[in-house]
Amino acid sequence: MPFASRFINSITEVGADRWQAVAGTDYPFLRYDFLYALEASGSVGANSGWQPRHLLIEENGELVAALPLYLKQHSYGEYVFDWSWADAWHRNGIPYYPKLVSAIPFTPATGPRLLYQHSDPGTLMDYVGKTLKHYCQEQGASGWHVLFPEQAESSLWQQTGAHLRIGCQFHWFNNHYRDFDDFLATFSSRKRKNLNKERRRVSEQGVQLHRLTGEAITEEHWRRFYHFYQITYAKRSGHGGYLTADFFRRLHAMRDQLLLVIACEGETAIAGALYFFSSTTLYGRYWGAIKDVDQLHFEACYYQGIEFCIERGLQRFDPGAQGEHKIQRGFQPVLTYSRHWLAHPGFHEAVGRFVAEEADHVRDYRQQACALLPFRKVH
Repeated sequence: MPFASRFINSITEVGADRWQAVAGTDYPFLRYDFLYALEASGSVGANSGWQPRHLLIEENGELVAALPLYLKQHSYGEYVFDWSWADAWHRNGIPYYPKLVSAIPFTPATGPRLLYQHSDPGTLMDYVGKTLKHYCQEQGASGWHVLFPEQAESSLWQQTGAHLRIGCQFHWFNNHYRDFDDFLATFSSRKRKNLNKERRRVSEQGVQLHRLTGEAITEEHWRRFYHFYQITYAKRSGHGGYLTADFFRRLHAMRDQLLLVIACEGETAIAGALYFFSSTTLYGRYWGAIKDVDQLHFEACYYQGIEFCIERGLQRFDPGAQGEHKIQRGFQPVLTYSRHWLAHPGFHEAVGRFVAEEADHVRDYRQQACALLPFRKVH
């Protein structure tokens, strides 16, 4: 019996048990609880420009694959920038939106995208590619995009004819460090002194940090953290954050995969950083503060995360997109991947040329960034 597919407008249409059965992963951003929190809180859907269109694939009546998918009316919250493509479409009188995007909203974290329980991923991928192309025709979408898949999955998407685009982020890797000092021992002397000075500066200002997980995270913590998040987002962008207070409260359902770092002056909480983690990886996601404290951002968002990874034996720390300041703190440049298919043949060909040329520059940039790492030279 051949595959059968359908697109759903809400994760609730498949239900938690069926979704998790096909997910088969501890990647936190594809847990039902996370996707449901986005939808139920209004952070996606409605007028957000992120309309859920998750793809379900069945075989013999059994759900065998799923793809998180959104019909987009803009390019905000993706972190793989295609504004110039949209501009070229519009200058030629062709609408670029809507488009289909397989991504985790507002989350530039590499991970699985096509979730499947099937022995022949090649056959499945061929079917998925054809299904997405047909859906684009039905919806009048300019094309489909898969953002931040793992490298192995990105290679599978190649058979659909989608172009490869690469980017660069900065991740920390755990080389079986015993503690933070063991990690710092790999730095050159000057870089090690600079980092230690940053950490001392926080405590010298009377700020203490607390790492909370599981049941230690309370409703009051969520209320305070959301206040920090909104204040900081407004200062940076001039408007509130994409995520609602209800979204953060609903995350409590997956508290077994959350780390909340709270910074306090005495009994008063003044800042917070929220992380997610799997069995192998820590993901730094959200930050907020109501008081400017020198070096506090680095301590709460990077050094506390590194210490947590070492304590838990996690292999990697993905702190999010961009940020060359991470290099001198021991975060190594790594390549990220996305896949792009455009319905217009001429534009599809032009985008293919663009990403091929761009890739050379990204690889050169990564090589240059590696030369700036703080580690001692080994002769």
